[in-house]
Amino acid sequence: MSPLLRSVVFKQCSASPFNLSGLLQNLPATSQGLQFLRPSLALPFTSSAPCLAKAKRRRKRARRPASIVDQYRLEQAQARKAANKSRQGVLQKERVEAEGDPVLSKRTPFIESLRGATQSPEDDKEQRNYLLTNDLFKDSLKYSYDLTSPVKPEDGLNQTSYDEDKSKHDSLHANSERALENITSLNNASSKDRTRMNIQRCIEEFGRHNTDSSLPPRPIGPAQEATPPPPVPKQRIGIDTGSSEVQVAILTTKIDNLVQHVNKWGHKDKHNKRNLRILVHKRQKLLKYLREKERGGPRFANLMEKLGLGDASWKGEISM
Repeated sequence: MSPLLRSVVFKQCSASPFNLSGLLQNLPATSQGLQFLRPSLALPFTSSAPCLAKAKRRRKRARRPASIVDQYRLEQAQARKAANKSRQGVLQKERVEAEGDPVLSKRTPFIESLRGATQSPEDDKEQRNYLLTNDLFKDSLKYSYDLTSPVKPEDGLNQTSYDEDKSKHDSLHANSERALENITSLNNASSKDRTRMNIQRCIEEFGRHNTDSSLPPRPIGPAQEATPPPPVPKQRIGIDTGSSEVQVAILTTKIDNLVQHVNKWGHKDKHNKRNLRILVHKRQKLLKYLREKERGGPRFANLMEKLGLGDASWKGEISM
């Protein structure tokens, strides 16, 4: 660099910050045969200082404590959030009222009989624990009474002792009858015994060996109209325990028991919560299959009505 150029650069740098336009104006047109660019043709220099300052201010605002934040904007956001949650609750309530709960059943006589472990009012035979019916229980009591009663003397002798023995026997038998009634009552049964009895009721209520004679057949589709029916319909052999409606009723019984347990004791019972989710989704698949198979006929309508289930139990996605 020539001495003249060095002095000009030193003077410009010491006077003000580095500026290429001012430097080019102070330079002569030619210096030792070198042609310099005009100031108007000089390339512009860009600096990242404004971007760095913006980022610094942004970080400073992010570190600002909550007390400095605009309270009006904060209260507005909280009010919008509260209104949104309230509206979601109203919509969820309307949806549940329209379609029903996807897990719980409505109060119907059959569901109440399952929850209370009492027999439905339209059934005459009362069930007892240990696979006993009321008629069998009474017959067994009568047989035991006749078997243990004292023998009446034929000649009429010792009539006084016989009367005393008979009155004592009657009092003991009455005590034994009350004790056996309490033992075999479903009110004193375990949860396992109640579930077993409820499953038996579901089989008797929805099994096709009983409903085939009371419910009309499903609607006939175009393919069934073109195909002639068989001359002799197939006869069902034995008790129906595997049809879709029986399985749905059994799953509803288990779901109701699990819901009562989770609501009362199982707020941390992850295992039973997972089991409840599995049972609900399995019932949903069976209901979808039964509705498609029966074409929404009387069998499907009877099942949904007696179990107190709505469209939410089979329609859409069930999230728990």
